[in-house]
Amino acid sequence: MKTPIIAFSLFGLAACGGSQSSSTATAPTPPAPAPSPAAMQTPAPAETAKAAEPPKEEKPATPAAPTPAVKYTDGFATPETVLYDEAGDRYLVSNINGKPTDADDNGYISELSPDGKVTKDKFIAGGVNKVKLDGPKGLALHGGTLYVADLQTVREFDAKTGAHKADVHIKGSSFLNGISVGADGKVYVSDSGLKMGSGGLEPDGLDAVYVIEKGKVKHIAKGKELGNPNGVLATDKGLWVVTFGSGELYRLDDKGKREDVTKLPEGGLDGVVWAGDQLLISSWKSQSIYKGKANDKFEAVLTGIKAPAGIGYDSKRHRVLIPRFMDNSVEAYEVK
Repeated sequence: MKTPIIAFSLFGLAACGGSQSSSTATAPTPPAPAPSPAAMQTPAPAETAKAAEPPKEEKPATPAAPTPAVKYTDGFATPETVLYDEAGDRYLVSNINGKPTDADDNGYISELSPDGKVTKDKFIAGGVNKVKLDGPKGLALHGGTLYVADLQTVREFDAKTGAHKADVHIKGSSFLNGISVGADGKVYVSDSGLKMGSGGLEPDGLDAVYVIEKGKVKHIAKGKELGNPNGVLATDKGLWVVTFGSGELYRLDDKGKREDVTKLPEGGLDGVVWAGDQLLISSWKSQSIYKGKANDKFEAVLTGIKAPAGIGYDSKRHRVLIPRFMDNSVEAYEVK
């Protein structure tokens, strides 16, 4: 989730004929002198100015937004991330429901079916059944546990029942955002380094990526050079990170070194998921979903989508799942 960004789509005189002179019988009027060739050939100043004007180019029409395979519009309040639960064949959606930095205990997780129904408005809800949930953002699943990035805490819930299991507070963090779990069970979470200022969210310099292993926390990397890290994706070759501030994709190795740094066409990057052997990445600035590989060209496969936040991927139906952060809706698009 990030500060809402409004992106804008970039995409004569007629000649007058002279009247004939009238005459009288007593005093015939001399004929008017014929105009000189130069006078006949020289256009009026207004005509010259118009002729010199270059033709105006027509602005290209803004492309129409794509049509989703499925759209959900009920029960959302600032949806931030959509996660596909392959085992349960369902979609889970985190809802901030207020300011992204407020510890108001009113955040919740929605449950959707792939056929377009909201099966549970509040599968997990702050303030209900001893659950604490303030501003939930990133979601991840592993071993029957749902992990949620929530302000300065990673919360753990039973994926089937929604029952609370544990909390891991990350001291020194400010804005936990993206989250992913590796095959070995290590939990990775990004801190986008943001705080609430007088004009909205602004950088606070606490950019970091943390790993949680057996309940213990340590940072992998810290510093402004991380570019306000947002979405993360754990793989056996390292952790992929996309940045909201610098508009980059990179991979962090086990020592926290940035590798395979790739600049995308536009910034404001939020979510990152695998789609086959390529990555899908959402961009607020371009209102697009990009597809491509590190150290290669990324191209927009979907455009005209305002405020696409933490995307998910339905591997069964080949759909990218998009939370419309500012429109309180969720959309699914088929992507080949």
